[in-house]
Amino acid sequence: MSVLRREAEWYFDLTPEELWPIVSHTARVNEAAGFPSYQLQETARADGTVERRGSVRVAGITVEWEECPFQWVHNREFHQKRLFTSGPIRSGTIDFHLDEEGEGTKVRIVLTVDAANAIGVIAGRVLMHRFSRTFERLTRQAAEYLGGKRTTLYDYKPPTPNATSRDRVEVAVARLEAGPYAHNLAQRLADYVTGEQDVAVERIRPLELARLWEAPSRHVIELCLAAVDAGLLAMRWQLLCPSCRGGKEAVSALDQLPSGAHCPSCNIDYARDFARNVELVFYPSATIRQVPLGGYCLSGPATTPHVMVQQTIEPGEERRVAVRLSPGPYRARALSGSESDEFEVDEDRVLPQVEASDGKVEAKAGDVGRLIFVNRRNHAISLVVESRDWVADALTAHQVTTLQAFRDLFAQAALRPGDEAAVDRVTLLFTDLKGSTALYERVGDAAAYNLVRDHFSYLTRIVRENDGALIKTIGDAVMAAFAEPADAVRAAITIQQQIDGFNAAHRSDNDEVDPVVIKLGVHEGPCVVVTLNGEIDYFGSTANLAARLQGQSRGGDLVLSEEIAKDPAVAALVANMPLVRESAPLRGFAKPIAFRRMSFDGARKAA
Repeated sequence: MSVLRREAEWYFDLTPEELWPIVSHTARVNEAAGFPSYQLQETARADGTVERRGSVRVAGITVEWEECPFQWVHNREFHQKRLFTSGPIRSGTIDFHLDEEGEGTKVRIVLTVDAANAIGVIAGRVLMHRFSRTFERLTRQAAEYLGGKRTTLYDYKPPTPNATSRDRVEVAVARLEAGPYAHNLAQRLADYVTGEQDVAVERIRPLELARLWEAPSRHVIELCLAAVDAGLLAMRWQLLCPSCRGGKEAVSALDQLPSGAHCPSCNIDYARDFARNVELVFYPSATIRQVPLGGYCLSGPATTPHVMVQQTIEPGEERRVAVRLSPGPYRARALSGSESDEFEVDEDRVLPQVEASDGKVEAKAGDVGRLIFVNRRNHAISLVVESRDWVADALTAHQVTTLQAFRDLFAQAALRPGDEAAVDRVTLLFTDLKGSTALYERVGDAAAYNLVRDHFSYLTRIVRENDGALIKTIGDAVMAAFAEPADAVRAAITIQQQIDGFNAAHRSDNDEVDPVVIKLGVHEGPCVVVTLNGEIDYFGSTANLAARLQGQSRGGDLVLSEEIAKDPAVAALVANMPLVRESAPLRGFAKPIAFRRMSFDGARKAA
């Protein structure tokens, strides 16, 4: 019957790059505006695309619509359209633009409503007026927050907890503070869980929270793990889709983790990768706070922040899009399906022509500063250009299971019997005592047992402080795992540098030799993760070689594999330390193995 249009503009003394992360987070904006959360049903079509139907109940009435794919250009604009299946409004669109103007930004919003009848005209005008005023208010609050003029992003009122929930929070905080993992952050976490928006707490990522709080990552990870044990948080493992990076399959325990999943948003099947797409996230315990099902925006730019440009191209259409992409690796793909092509952006900022034809998406030679999208298919297709960097804030299963706090708090967390997961890179540290037989003979069984036990505690402390985990003890030996090679090497160096202090504290008056001399070996590479004796363990040639390298240690030194020594972070760490190249035949390996030996001043030899 009538198409209504409303346009508004505002100016802010902030750059588009500063405003974009806030205003494009449509879920946060919608929740702060008081909009209800909604459900989204995704169904694959015969042509490989996906139909998305949303529904929400408002004032007892169910409103349903088809949600067209969002379109956006990173830091510049986004477009949303909904086609309503019933009611007085046929469709509604939002066009949002950030335009540079001087040293600031002109924010421009265009609202369009296609009204089906007179009631739709009235309703459309009211909705557009209210939305425009609400959006301006929230954007001004966000600008004040970014400018340091307010301490909270929005004037958000969290749900008021009842007396029982408040008591549970107090008990949880007290339990956290009484343990070793609070790091003076327990109350801060409790305030975050009870006071932040639903969209902030429905999926708490410890690495993201650590960056927000400017706190060490390990401290926040340990805090969240301990908060589960204390009853403040719950946790779930989710399989991230390699395309949209969303968690499409979620379970509460590792032994429930499937080996693969289907992503209805992208219409693809994908496999489990323990070190890449199995993520551990946290959310409030249901006894503390109920987070509603659904979401406040389920397909906006903030749901896939790695996507720089997303555009829906009609059959036969060619579209040029100006965009600033930093140099680096990118991928062009269809929003639904597995067709993709990878490309690099160099310092000259030459961007490709992204061409969709039957069965493939190709990135061909293009233009400077402009992406060219071409659709040669007989139906509309949404095309995506995304960064190939993985989710920076994802705490992977591999990362968390190589932390000592996880093994201390969730010792029984394991894969299903017979299940195994591959990791393409884990760093293993093996230790052993030199001359342990002589030690038992010299000091007696009881004293030697106590000394070995204390030495295990000494090693565990240093491993934990360097973001690793003790996997198991084998007699007097230790196997520890680390997600990062430099952490393992730093731990090994610390063990040898601080051993004099340990020995001084454990030396009796008539001791003429050091109580313990430690042998160390470090190697990294692919491994198989399995469950052994009810706990996560590592097997394969990487573990075998790490153990053999420890066997080459003379005691008081450190043996590094060539792979470890060549790692850039390790090379920087040991740049000023003495390393000697050696090689030796090792049991189980066909050819001699090259390695590097690091000696330490003051290293002792056992008698």
